[in-house]
Amino acid sequence: MTPPVPPASTWFRTFHPRPDARITLVCLPYAGGSAGAFFSLSERLPAGIEVLVAQYPGRQDRIREPCLSTVPELAQGAFEELGARVADRPFALFGHSMGGAVAFELARLLERHGPAAPRMLFVSGRRAPSIAADRGVRFLDDAGLFEKLRELEGTDSRILDEPELLRLVLPAVRADYGAAETYHTRADAVVGSPVVALAGDRDAHVRLEEAAAWRGHTTGAFDLKVFPGGHFFLTDHEPEIAALLTDTLRATTRPGPVAGRPE
Repeated sequence: MTPPVPPASTWFRTFHPRPDARITLVCLPYAGGSAGAFFSLSERLPAGIEVLVAQYPGRQDRIREPCLSTVPELAQGAFEELGARVADRPFALFGHSMGGAVAFELARLLERHGPAAPRMLFVSGRRAPSIAADRGVRFLDDAGLFEKLRELEGTDSRILDEPELLRLVLPAVRADYGAAETYHTRADAVVGSPVVALAGDRDAHVRLEEAAAWRGHTTGAFDLKVFPGGHFFLTDHEPEIAALLTDTLRATTRPGPVAGRPE
């Protein structure tokens, strides 16, 4: 039997290769999420945008690897491989929920250590990093964690309805919640990249003022986009979000001044 061919990248997946794209969008999944969470968005975006999606350790084809338990560890792991993937093309970062925190830390690493800073940072469904809000979800037993996943409606129902699959993903979910819930920074932690925060107007986990507080974490431009819905408004409004990403990223690749690294 021929062994499976390993992916070209350990950390990143490209579902729709677009070698002639003008910009790369690097996506960081939410707690418990895998790279496949962004397959549909990748397919929907136009030919000028190529999507790279992080595959965190401890899930799917990386299930035998130990999970990482902090946001800085996740950002460092992604950073170590990402540099070579974005050295020759402008890029932006997009993270949802825990992925928003990972994207912020990744942007900080890229601005400090190169090879380049992201043109834009999109943070979706995540409070500003200086606002702590530990709900202790990581301490729930398996049944409690299962109910939390069902409540958030962000996990594939096929997994929730299959006990064997659920047992496989719960360790990664628990580790991710530990990373997400314990992460926060000082109020003066900033990036130089412009930031667009996306929020759901009925998100019980991220109040609009907590999303708006991202304004204090960039020395560049800031915008807040609010969508109808709860924590996973991203799924319900994918066409509108794809249009927002397309328009914003096209603007960043037009000739003109580009945000550089902060002094």
